[in-house]
Amino acid sequence: MTITAIKNIGTLVSGEIKKGTLDADTIICEDGVISKIGKEINVGDASILIDARHTTVIPGLIDSHCHTVLGDYTPRQKQVDFLDSYVHGGITSVVTASEGVHAPGLPHDPIAVKALAIATLKCFQNFRPNGMKVNGGSVKLEPGLTETDFGEMAKCGVRYAKFGFGGYSEPKEGQQDVRMAQTHGMLVMAHSGGASIPGSSPISHEVLIHLKVDVCGHVNGGTTSLDDDGLELIIKDTDMALQLVQAGNLRSALHILRLAKKYDALHRVCIGSDTPTGTGVMPLGVMKSVCELCSLGDLQPEIGIALATGNNAKIFRLAVGTIQEGKPADLVICDAPAGSVANNAVEAIRRGDIPGISIVLIDGHIQVKRSRNSPVANRLASVTSR
Repeated sequence: MTITAIKNIGTLVSGEIKKGTLDADTIICEDGVISKIGKEINVGDASILIDARHTTVIPGLIDSHCHTVLGDYTPRQKQVDFLDSYVHGGITSVVTASEGVHAPGLPHDPIAVKALAIATLKCFQNFRPNGMKVNGGSVKLEPGLTETDFGEMAKCGVRYAKFGFGGYSEPKEGQQDVRMAQTHGMLVMAHSGGASIPGSSPISHEVLIHLKVDVCGHVNGGTTSLDDDGLELIIKDTDMALQLVQAGNLRSALHILRLAKKYDALHRVCIGSDTPTGTGVMPLGVMKSVCELCSLGDLQPEIGIALATGNNAKIFRLAVGTIQEGKPADLVICDAPAGSVANNAVEAIRRGDIPGISIVLIDGHIQVKRSRNSPVANRLASVTSR
Protein backbone atom coordinates (compact mmCIF):
# COMPACT_ATOMS: atom_id res chain seq x y z
CA MET A 1 0.00 0.00 0.00
CA THR A 2 1.29 3.45 -0.96
CA ILE A 3 0.74 6.03 1.77
CA THR A 4 1.33 9.75 1.22
CA ALA A 5 0.94 12.24 4.06
CA ILE A 6 0.74 16.02 3.95
CA LYS A 7 1.41 17.78 7.24
CA ASN A 8 1.68 21.40 8.44
CA ILE A 9 -1.12 22.64 6.17
CA GLY A 10 -1.83 26.30 6.86
CA THR A 11 -5.19 26.62 5.05
CA LEU A 12 -7.20 23.70 3.68
CA VAL A 13 -9.85 24.67 1.10
CA SER A 14 -12.63 22.11 0.78
CA GLY A 15 -13.84 22.83 -2.77
CA GLU A 16 -17.41 23.14 -1.50
CA ILE A 17 -19.23 26.47 -1.38
CA LYS A 18 -21.03 25.71 1.88
CA LYS A 19 -17.98 24.34 3.73
CA GLY A 20 -15.34 26.82 2.59
CA THR A 21 -12.21 25.88 4.53
CA LEU A 22 -11.64 22.85 6.74
CA ASP A 23 -10.27 22.92 10.28
CA ALA A 24 -7.42 20.53 9.62
CA ASP A 25 -3.67 20.55 9.07
CA THR A 26 -2.99 16.98 7.92
CA ILE A 27 -4.13 14.75 5.05
CA ILE A 28 -3.36 11.04 4.72
CA CYS A 29 -3.72 9.40 1.28
CA GLU A 30 -3.74 5.63 0.83
CA ASP A 31 -3.53 4.10 -2.65
CA GLY A 32 -4.58 7.35 -4.28
CA VAL A 33 -7.57 8.04 -2.03
CA ILE A 34 -7.88 10.47 0.89
CA SER A 35 -8.22 8.28 3.97
CA LYS A 36 -7.90 10.78 6.84
CA ILE A 37 -8.25 14.52 7.33
CA GLY A 38 -7.63 16.12 10.70
CA LYS A 39 -5.40 18.03 13.06
CA GLU A 40 -1.97 16.76 14.10
CA ILE A 41 -2.68 13.25 12.86
CA ASN A 42 0.10 10.73 13.35
CA VAL A 43 1.54 10.21 9.87
CA GLY A 44 2.69 6.74 10.90
CA ASP A 45 4.19 4.66 8.13
CA ALA A 46 3.75 7.14 5.30
CA SER A 47 6.23 6.34 2.56
CA ILE A 48 6.01 9.89 1.16
CA LEU A 49 5.89 12.76 3.66
CA ILE A 50 5.11 16.24 2.38
CA ASP A 51 5.68 19.23 4.63
CA ALA A 52 3.35 21.96 3.36
CA ARG A 53 5.20 24.51 5.52
CA HIS A 54 1.94 26.17 6.62
CA THR A 55 0.89 26.94 3.03
CA THR A 56 -2.45 26.31 1.32
CA VAL A 57 -3.90 23.06 -0.04
CA ILE A 58 -6.78 23.15 -2.51
CA PRO A 59 -8.49 20.47 -4.62
CA GLY A 60 -7.02 19.93 -8.07
CA LEU A 61 -8.60 22.42 -10.45
CA ILE A 62 -11.03 21.18 -13.11
CA ASP A 63 -11.10 22.80 -16.54
CA SER A 64 -14.68 22.18 -17.62
CA HIS A 65 -14.20 23.57 -21.13
CA CYS A 66 -11.02 22.25 -22.70
CA HIS A 67 -10.62 21.78 -26.45
CA THR A 68 -8.98 18.39 -26.61
CA VAL A 69 -8.98 16.44 -29.87
CA LEU A 70 -6.82 13.32 -29.68
CA GLY A 71 -3.72 12.86 -27.59
CA ASP A 72 -1.79 15.73 -26.03
CA TYR A 73 -1.87 17.89 -29.15
CA THR A 74 -3.93 20.90 -30.20
CA PRO A 75 -4.47 21.32 -33.97
CA ARG A 76 -5.78 24.88 -33.45
CA GLN A 77 -2.47 26.02 -31.95
CA LYS A 78 -0.22 23.31 -33.44
CA GLN A 79 1.24 22.62 -30.02
CA VAL A 80 2.13 19.36 -28.28
CA ASP A 81 2.09 18.56 -24.55
CA PHE A 82 -0.38 21.31 -23.67
CA LEU A 83 -2.27 19.04 -21.25
CA ASP A 84 0.97 18.11 -19.49
CA SER A 85 1.59 21.84 -19.16
CA TYR A 86 -1.91 22.46 -17.76
CA VAL A 87 -1.09 20.18 -14.81
CA HIS A 88 1.62 22.73 -13.96
CA GLY A 89 -1.24 25.23 -13.75
CA GLY A 90 -2.92 23.19 -11.03
CA ILE A 91 -5.42 21.55 -13.41
CA THR A 92 -5.77 17.85 -12.61
CA SER A 93 -8.91 17.11 -14.65
CA VAL A 94 -10.38 18.48 -17.87
CA VAL A 95 -13.76 18.00 -19.54
CA THR A 96 -13.77 18.00 -23.32
CA ALA A 97 -15.79 20.62 -25.17
CA SER A 98 -16.29 17.99 -27.91
CA GLU A 99 -13.37 16.73 -29.91
CA GLY A 100 -15.39 17.19 -33.10
CA VAL A 101 -15.34 20.97 -32.74
CA HIS A 102 -11.58 21.27 -33.31
CA ALA A 103 -10.98 18.11 -35.32
CA PRO A 104 -9.31 19.05 -38.63
CA GLY A 105 -11.99 19.11 -41.32
CA LEU A 106 -14.84 19.71 -38.82
CA PRO A 107 -16.84 16.60 -39.84
CA HIS A 108 -20.63 16.94 -39.93
CA ASP A 109 -21.41 13.33 -40.88
CA PRO A 110 -23.41 11.66 -38.05
CA ILE A 111 -21.33 8.49 -38.40
CA ALA A 112 -18.10 10.48 -38.15
CA VAL A 113 -19.04 12.43 -35.00
CA LYS A 114 -20.34 9.28 -33.33
CA ALA A 115 -17.17 7.37 -34.15
CA LEU A 116 -14.96 10.26 -33.03
CA ALA A 117 -16.73 10.53 -29.66
CA ILE A 118 -16.39 6.79 -28.96
CA ALA A 119 -12.79 6.60 -30.16
CA THR A 120 -11.54 9.57 -28.14
CA LEU A 121 -13.40 8.36 -25.05
CA LYS A 122 -11.61 5.01 -25.26
CA CYS A 123 -8.23 6.59 -26.01
CA PHE A 124 -8.33 8.97 -23.06
CA GLN A 125 -9.33 6.16 -20.72
CA ASN A 126 -5.85 4.76 -21.34
CA PHE A 127 -3.91 8.01 -21.75
CA ARG A 128 -3.27 10.41 -18.88
CA PRO A 129 -0.75 13.12 -19.76
CA ASN A 130 1.28 13.90 -16.63
CA GLY A 131 -1.41 12.01 -14.68
CA MET A 132 -4.23 14.30 -15.82
CA LYS A 133 -7.76 12.87 -15.94
CA VAL A 134 -9.14 13.71 -19.38
CA ASN A 135 -12.91 13.27 -19.52
CA GLY A 136 -13.02 12.82 -23.27
CA GLY A 137 -15.64 11.63 -25.71
CA SER A 138 -18.26 14.36 -26.24
CA VAL A 139 -20.37 13.99 -29.37
CA LYS A 140 -20.93 17.08 -31.52
CA LEU A 141 -24.66 17.09 -32.18
CA GLU A 142 -25.51 16.87 -35.86
CA PRO A 143 -28.72 16.46 -37.89
CA GLY A 144 -29.24 12.79 -38.72
CA LEU A 145 -28.15 11.27 -35.41
CA THR A 146 -30.74 8.68 -34.39
CA GLU A 147 -32.00 7.07 -31.19
CA THR A 148 -29.95 4.02 -32.15
CA ASP A 149 -26.82 6.19 -32.45
CA PHE A 150 -27.35 7.75 -29.03
CA GLY A 151 -28.04 4.35 -27.51
CA GLU A 152 -24.84 2.93 -28.98
CA MET A 153 -22.78 5.87 -27.73
CA ALA A 154 -24.29 5.65 -24.26
CA LYS A 155 -23.60 1.92 -24.14
CA CYS A 156 -19.95 2.67 -24.97
CA GLY A 157 -19.76 5.19 -22.11
CA VAL A 158 -20.17 8.54 -23.89
CA ARG A 159 -21.48 10.94 -21.23
CA TYR A 160 -21.31 14.35 -22.89
CA ALA A 161 -22.71 16.12 -25.95
CA LYS A 162 -21.99 19.54 -27.42
CA PHE A 163 -24.44 21.73 -29.32
CA GLY A 164 -23.52 24.72 -31.45
CA PHE A 165 -21.36 23.69 -34.39
CA GLY A 166 -23.63 21.21 -36.14
CA GLY A 167 -25.07 21.56 -39.61
CA TYR A 168 -28.47 22.90 -38.54
CA SER A 169 -29.95 25.56 -40.81
CA GLU A 170 -31.42 27.21 -37.69
CA PRO A 171 -30.12 26.51 -34.16
CA LYS A 172 -33.58 25.90 -32.64
CA GLU A 173 -33.90 22.87 -34.92
CA GLY A 174 -31.48 21.04 -32.66
CA GLN A 175 -33.96 20.65 -29.80
CA GLN A 176 -34.88 17.06 -30.71
CA ASP A 177 -31.23 15.97 -30.72
CA VAL A 178 -30.63 17.71 -27.39
CA ARG A 179 -33.55 15.76 -25.91
CA MET A 180 -32.35 12.44 -27.34
CA ALA A 181 -28.91 12.98 -25.85
CA GLN A 182 -30.38 13.86 -22.46
CA THR A 183 -32.75 10.88 -22.59
CA HIS A 184 -29.71 8.63 -23.00
CA GLY A 185 -28.04 10.12 -19.93
CA MET A 186 -25.73 12.58 -21.66
CA LEU A 187 -25.04 16.02 -20.23
CA VAL A 188 -25.48 18.59 -23.00
CA MET A 189 -23.38 21.75 -23.12
CA ALA A 190 -24.22 24.44 -25.67
CA HIS A 191 -22.10 27.12 -27.25
CA SER A 192 -23.33 30.52 -26.00
CA GLY A 193 -22.91 33.90 -27.64
CA GLY A 194 -21.40 34.93 -30.97
CA ALA A 195 -20.02 32.60 -33.61
CA SER A 196 -16.43 31.57 -32.91
CA ILE A 197 -15.70 29.35 -35.92
CA PRO A 198 -16.39 30.30 -39.57
CA GLY A 199 -19.64 28.73 -40.69
CA SER A 200 -21.12 28.39 -37.21
CA SER A 201 -24.10 30.38 -35.89
CA PRO A 202 -24.45 32.67 -32.88
CA ILE A 203 -26.44 31.12 -30.04
CA SER A 204 -28.71 33.66 -28.35
CA HIS A 205 -30.39 33.46 -24.97
CA GLU A 206 -33.70 32.70 -26.75
CA VAL A 207 -32.12 29.64 -28.38
CA LEU A 208 -30.60 28.43 -25.09
CA ILE A 209 -33.93 28.76 -23.28
CA HIS A 210 -35.68 26.96 -26.17
CA LEU A 211 -33.15 24.10 -26.20
CA LYS A 212 -33.05 23.69 -22.39
CA VAL A 213 -29.51 22.36 -22.38
CA ASP A 214 -27.77 21.38 -19.17
CA VAL A 215 -24.84 23.80 -19.37
CA CYS A 216 -24.61 27.20 -21.03
CA GLY A 217 -21.03 26.83 -22.22
CA HIS A 218 -18.88 29.97 -21.92
CA VAL A 219 -22.01 31.94 -21.03
CA ASN A 220 -19.77 35.02 -20.68
CA GLY A 221 -18.80 34.65 -24.32
CA GLY A 222 -16.50 32.51 -26.35
CA THR A 223 -15.47 35.24 -27.00
CA THR A 224 -18.54 37.38 -27.78
CA SER A 225 -21.01 37.55 -24.90
CA LEU A 226 -24.78 37.39 -24.72
CA ASP A 227 -26.67 40.60 -23.99
CA ASP A 228 -27.17 41.59 -20.35
CA ASP A 229 -30.98 41.29 -20.31
CA GLY A 230 -30.80 37.84 -21.89
CA LEU A 231 -28.30 36.71 -19.29
CA GLU A 232 -30.64 37.81 -16.51
CA LEU A 233 -33.48 35.78 -18.02
CA ILE A 234 -31.28 32.66 -18.17
CA ILE A 235 -30.22 33.06 -14.55
CA LYS A 236 -33.63 34.06 -13.20
CA ASP A 237 -35.93 31.77 -15.20
CA THR A 238 -33.94 28.56 -15.81
CA ASP A 239 -31.81 26.10 -13.87
CA MET A 240 -29.11 25.70 -16.54
CA ALA A 241 -25.51 25.70 -15.35
CA LEU A 242 -23.53 28.88 -16.04
CA GLN A 243 -19.99 28.34 -17.26
CA LEU A 244 -17.55 31.25 -17.03
CA VAL A 245 -14.36 30.99 -19.06
CA GLN A 246 -11.03 32.74 -19.26
CA ALA A 247 -11.33 33.08 -23.04
CA GLY A 248 -14.59 34.99 -22.68
CA ASN A 249 -15.66 38.51 -21.81
CA LEU A 250 -14.49 39.56 -18.32
CA ARG A 251 -17.05 42.33 -17.99
CA SER A 252 -19.80 39.85 -18.78
CA ALA A 253 -18.36 37.32 -16.31
CA LEU A 254 -18.51 39.87 -13.50
CA HIS A 255 -22.08 40.81 -14.49
CA ILE A 256 -23.10 37.13 -14.42
CA LEU A 257 -21.46 36.73 -11.03
CA ARG A 258 -23.48 39.66 -9.64
CA LEU A 259 -26.71 38.18 -11.04
CA ALA A 260 -25.87 34.73 -9.67
CA LYS A 261 -25.50 36.26 -6.20
CA LYS A 262 -28.73 38.22 -6.62
CA TYR A 263 -30.73 35.11 -7.59
CA ASP A 264 -28.95 32.71 -5.21
CA ALA A 265 -27.50 30.78 -8.13
CA LEU A 266 -23.79 30.48 -7.26
CA HIS A 267 -24.23 26.70 -7.08
CA ARG A 268 -24.89 26.78 -10.86
CA VAL A 269 -21.69 28.69 -11.70
CA CYS A 270 -18.61 26.80 -12.86
CA ILE A 271 -15.28 27.74 -14.42
CA GLY A 272 -13.45 26.56 -17.53
CA SER A 273 -10.74 28.00 -19.71
CA ASP A 274 -12.23 27.51 -23.22
CA THR A 275 -8.69 26.91 -24.44
CA PRO A 276 -6.78 26.02 -26.55
CA THR A 277 -8.59 28.32 -28.97
CA GLY A 278 -7.76 31.54 -30.74
CA THR A 279 -6.99 32.86 -27.27
CA GLY A 280 -4.14 30.37 -27.14
CA VAL A 281 -2.84 27.73 -24.76
CA MET A 282 -3.28 28.86 -21.14
CA PRO A 283 -1.98 26.54 -18.40
CA LEU A 284 -2.97 29.11 -15.78
CA GLY A 285 -6.31 29.94 -17.40
CA VAL A 286 -8.53 28.44 -14.68
CA MET A 287 -6.50 29.88 -11.81
CA LYS A 288 -6.46 33.27 -13.54
CA SER A 289 -10.26 33.24 -13.76
CA VAL A 290 -10.52 32.38 -10.06
CA CYS A 291 -8.24 35.32 -9.21
CA GLU A 292 -10.16 37.74 -11.46
CA LEU A 293 -13.60 36.76 -10.14
CA CYS A 294 -12.45 36.99 -6.52
CA SER A 295 -10.45 40.22 -6.77
CA LEU A 296 -12.88 42.10 -9.04
CA GLY A 297 -16.18 40.41 -8.22
CA ASP A 298 -16.17 40.58 -4.42
CA LEU A 299 -16.08 36.79 -4.15
CA GLN A 300 -14.45 34.97 -1.25
CA PRO A 301 -11.42 32.97 -2.49
CA GLU A 302 -12.65 29.68 -1.04
CA ILE A 303 -15.89 30.14 -3.00
CA GLY A 304 -14.02 31.09 -6.16
CA ILE A 305 -11.97 27.91 -5.82
CA ALA A 306 -15.17 25.91 -5.34
CA LEU A 307 -16.51 27.22 -8.66
CA ALA A 308 -13.45 25.65 -10.33
CA THR A 309 -13.52 22.42 -8.33
CA GLY A 310 -16.59 21.16 -6.44
CA ASN A 311 -19.12 22.98 -8.63
CA ASN A 312 -17.50 21.61 -11.78
CA ALA A 313 -17.51 18.14 -10.27
CA LYS A 314 -21.19 18.28 -9.35
CA ILE A 315 -22.34 19.77 -12.66
CA PHE A 316 -20.23 17.47 -14.86
CA ARG A 317 -20.78 14.38 -12.69
CA LEU A 318 -17.17 13.79 -11.66
CA ALA A 319 -15.80 11.94 -8.64
CA VAL A 320 -13.09 14.55 -8.00
CA GLY A 321 -13.15 18.23 -7.00
CA THR A 322 -13.54 18.19 -3.23
CA ILE A 323 -11.29 17.34 -0.31
CA GLN A 324 -13.12 14.62 1.57
CA GLU A 325 -12.28 11.24 3.01
CA GLY A 326 -12.91 8.60 0.36
CA LYS A 327 -12.32 10.99 -2.55
CA PRO A 328 -9.41 10.78 -5.02
CA ALA A 329 -6.32 12.58 -3.71
CA ASP A 330 -6.08 15.23 -6.43
CA LEU A 331 -4.49 18.13 -4.59
CA VAL A 332 -2.56 21.35 -5.21
CA ILE A 333 -0.17 22.83 -2.64
CA CYS A 334 0.35 26.55 -3.21
CA ASP A 335 1.34 29.79 -1.54
CA ALA A 336 1.46 33.50 -2.20
CA PRO A 337 3.91 34.21 -5.02
CA ALA A 338 7.31 35.57 -4.13
CA GLY A 339 7.12 39.37 -4.03
CA SER A 340 3.40 39.53 -3.25
CA VAL A 341 2.22 41.49 -0.23
CA ALA A 342 -0.14 38.59 0.55
CA ASN A 343 0.75 36.18 3.35
CA ASN A 344 -0.74 33.06 1.74
CA ALA A 345 -2.45 31.78 -1.39
CA VAL A 346 -5.95 32.72 -0.21
CA GLU A 347 -4.91 36.33 0.38
CA ALA A 348 -3.10 36.36 -2.97
CA ILE A 349 -6.23 35.24 -4.81
CA ARG A 350 -8.28 37.85 -2.97
CA ARG A 351 -6.04 40.60 -4.36
CA GLY A 352 -5.69 39.07 -7.81
CA ASP A 353 -2.17 37.61 -7.54
CA ILE A 354 -1.83 34.16 -9.07
CA PRO A 355 -0.49 31.80 -6.37
CA GLY A 356 2.79 29.95 -6.75
CA ILE A 357 2.28 26.19 -7.09
CA SER A 358 4.85 24.02 -5.34
CA ILE A 359 3.32 20.53 -5.64
CA VAL A 360 0.50 18.92 -7.64
CA LEU A 361 -0.73 15.45 -6.68
CA ILE A 362 -3.05 13.26 -8.75
CA ASP A 363 -4.38 10.10 -7.09
CA GLY A 364 -1.87 10.71 -4.33
CA HIS A 365 1.14 10.69 -6.67
CA ILE A 366 3.33 13.77 -7.00
CA GLN A 367 3.14 14.88 -10.64
CA VAL A 368 4.62 18.37 -10.31
CA LYS A 369 7.29 19.77 -8.04
CA ARG A 370 7.60 23.53 -8.36
CA SER A 371 5.39 24.49 -11.29
CA ARG A 372 7.13 25.69 -14.42
CA ASN A 373 4.14 27.89 -15.26
CA SER A 374 3.02 29.58 -12.05
CA PRO A 375 5.02 32.25 -10.23
CA VAL A 376 7.48 30.89 -7.66
CA ALA A 377 5.76 30.14 -4.35
CA ASN A 378 7.02 32.19 -1.43
CA ARG A 379 7.26 28.98 0.63
CA LEU A 380 7.90 25.72 -1.18
CA ALA A 381 6.58 22.48 0.27
CA SER A 382 9.25 19.82 0.87
CA VAL A 383 9.12 16.07 0.19
CA THR A 384 10.75 13.26 2.14
CA SER A 385 10.72 9.63 0.99
CA ARG A 386 10.87 7.15 3.86
